[in-house]
This record gives sequence, C-alpha cells and structure tokens, in this order.
Amino acid sequence: MRTRALLLAVALAFTAGVIATTTAPAQAAAGCRADYAVTSSWPGGFGASVTVTNLGDPINGWQLSWSFTAGQTVTQLWNGTVSQSGAQVTVTNASYNASLTTGGTTAFGFNGASTGSNPAPSAFTLNGVACTGAPATPTPTTSSATPAPTPTTSPPPAGLPCDLYAAGGTPCVAAHSTTRALFAAYTGALYQVRRSSDNATRDIGVVSRGGPADAATQDSFCGGTSCVITVIYDQSGRGNNLGYQGPGGVGGADTAAGATRETVTVGGSKVYSLYINPGNSYWRNGSATGIPTGSAPEGMYMVTSGTHVNSGCCFDYGNSETTRRADGAGAMDAIYFGTSCWFGGCSGSGPWVQADLEYGLYPGGSSSWNPNQRAFSSKFVTAMLKNNGTSRFAIKGSNAQSGSLATLWDGSLPRGYSPMRKQGAIILGSGGDCCATNTNLSTGTFYEGAMVSGYPSDATENAVQAGIVTAGYR
Repeated sequence: MRTRALLLAVALAFTAGVIATTTAPAQAAAGCRADYAVTSSWPGGFGASVTVTNLGDPINGWQLSWSFTAGQTVTQLWNGTVSQSGAQVTVTNASYNASLTTGGTTAFGFNGASTGSNPAPSAFTLNGVACTGAPATPTPTTSSATPAPTPTTSPPPAGLPCDLYAAGGTPCVAAHSTTRALFAAYTGALYQVRRSSDNATRDIGVVSRGGPADAATQDSFCGGTSCVITVIYDQSGRGNNLGYQGPGGVGGADTAAGATRETVTVGGSKVYSLYINPGNSYWRNGSATGIPTGSAPEGMYMVTSGTHVNSGCCFDYGNSETTRRADGAGAMDAIYFGTSCWFGGCSGSGPWVQADLEYGLYPGGSSSWNPNQRAFSSKFVTAMLKNNGTSRFAIKGSNAQSGSLATLWDGSLPRGYSPMRKQGAIILGSGGDCCATNTNLSTGTFYEGAMVSGYPSDATENAVQAGIVTAGYR
C-alpha cells in the first residue's frame, strides 16, 4: 500500500507553481513519501518493505513512525533499528543510511507477527511531521529566487521473482543469488567473500535497491589475492543463509567455491556467479525458519547454466535432510540439473532438469524415462520444481534468455513418495547426504534461486520466467 508524507520544513516555497515576492527569507516546502508493501505472508506472520523518499531539504538522521491497527508486531528488522510500544512503531536509521539528499531514497524491511487480518498502516510521520507524499505548502513568503522543481524518483524495479511469487500467494521463504536482488525493495548483502591473503571477509551487496550485485566492491577487496564465496545470504529475511558445508557425511569435506571463476552481466552490469566444481557445496539447516516440511506444498526455481555440467551426484538446489543423511524416499524435494540418468533409458546426453526426491533422480512420475524430457544446453537455463506434498509435482525448464517455460512433467508423484517427508534443510551443489564421497562430485553454476511456501500457479511461474528473461543475463 502507498501512503504519502511530509518531511521537515525550511527553504524556498512555492504554491501551485506561483512565487510571491518579498524580502523575507525564503522557505521551502518539505515533504517525503513512504511506500509500504507486504512482500510475503505465512500463517501467523508476514514480511514487509518500506521505502522512504525525501522530497524536501537534505537531512542527516531520520525516524519513521506509524501505528498498526490489528495488533501486528515487528519481530525482525534490517537496515535500521526498531522500537515498538503497543501499536506504535518507530524505525531509526542505521549509521550507513542516515543521510537523505533531496530526492534520495532509503529502504528497510522487516518480518512481523499477525493474528488474523494484516491491514497496512494508513499514516506515517517522518521526524515527527505527518506524511502526505508531496511538498507542503508553507505560508507564502517573498523571494526573487526561483525554486527547484519537486524532485521525482523512479519506481523500484518491477517483476523481480520474489515479488511475483508473493503476488501469486506463494511467498519466498528463501531467496539466494550472487548476481542480483530478488525483491524490488532489497538493499542488503547478497553474499560474503573471504580472501586468502589474510582470511578477512567482506559482504557484497547490491549497487542500488533491487539492483545487481556490487562486483566493484568484490574486485577491490580481492585485488592481488584470491577469494572464495563463504556465505550466500537469504534475501527473504528469514535467515536461511547458505554456508559452505565443511566436513560431514561419511567422510567428505566440502569447500567454498572460488569467487572469481566466472563473470557474466545482468542488465549490462558485471556480476559473478557461484561456479561449483566437485568438492564445493552449500547447506542450511533451515527447518525452523519457514521452509516447508513433511507434506506441506512448496515450489522452487533456479537459474543455472547448461554449459558447466557433469553427471556427478548431485547438483541440487532445494529441500534436504536436516540429518545430512539419506533418510528415505520423500525426505528431499530439490531441483537437479546435470547429465546423470539415474534409472537408465535416457534420450540424448542432457543436461536435464529432474527432481531429486531422495533415493533417485526422477525425470517424471516413475523410474521410467519421461519422453517429454528434453535437454537444456544453453548458457543460461531456468529450472523449476513444485510439489503439493501428497499427490502431484511438476518439472519445468527454459532458456533463461528467451522463450517460455516447457512443462516436462505435471502429474503424479512416483510410487512410495506420497506423502512427502521433507525435513526443511536447504542444499546447493550436492546431494542430500551431504559431503559423502558420492554426493559432492557435481559440477554446476548457480546464479539465483528461491524456495516458496505453497504450490505456485502456472501463471506465477510464467511471470517469473518472463522477469528472468527481462533481467538480461549475458
């Protein structure tokens, strides 16, 4: 929902574009706008973003306040600090976003708790001044100076994957990327790098709200030495960050991937991929942070590459075991992409989008080869999987630079996989019994991906694919 706001007053004033004349000091109309949006919802909770635009004089230090009307509470907030007394909420700037120039914007996000309805706040104040979204009209004063026009700002990028999933009623509960933001309001870190010269680490964020990764910061930090990617941050606000796995399983010891193995561009901006070779993988025990478990429905997607693949087990992204062991049919629900043909009978040499449901990579609803399967060998590939947890799942794929999704399977779960028994951890770059010598042998590339709560509609998935094409991977 959009509300509108006033900022602090003082400097040149104007009324309907007409300027009066006198010798008194000029005063300018102050103003701001606060854009509030619910980005995701789940039983008992929600995620939201707020973008503040300064339409008045520059300020250094701000507080935005509002009142909830249905008993909501803020449980976690980023890009600021929060205090709440009853219904009244006040967010204070962080040290790095205190200054707002004329026309400047800043954004913060938060997770909240709700007990039923979740209406958006109807009014905001910034630094104690009520919000309307346009410059105030102060008492006319005289000046020979001509005031600057009211600043305008561009809207945030539209059509980002997690905004589209949320609009379809299936919010992202984990969102990862080394290339770009997956929410239009996201301004946080995307990933962390560690350099070999001194083991120092640096978070790599976005160059602008909802924008591409800040590759220049990585280049500066890693210059003259080598770096690895140690963490891929969860943009959903649920803390489902992926760290490299380290020792585990039956004797393997997975390591972090090199941070500069591949550069590509998104929308013309240089970015780095997560370029996984055998022995590299990432994991998060996220069962307590919103990842669907048991037979709860879920969906997921990733953008990967058809030119950096192998048949090693297993280049997966999705729901995995919290035990880090193979715990039986249905304990996993993850996208697989590669050239492995688990049950035989394959047509061609791949790579294929399949479902890793534990105890097998399924090309369709049985161990027989699915004749609708097709290879995706383009440089950039969209892979999707959704599973209602009890009876149905679907596999889709496409070129991530052009075209629409191809439905490879949409039907029954394999025998023995109903109901699903998902555990809620997250895997990237290996099989479910992580770090075992036979599940960390995969090669693959990860650009972006997300997991959602619920069973996404075909329309939502088509919109996500169209948005990926628009992103302009090159």
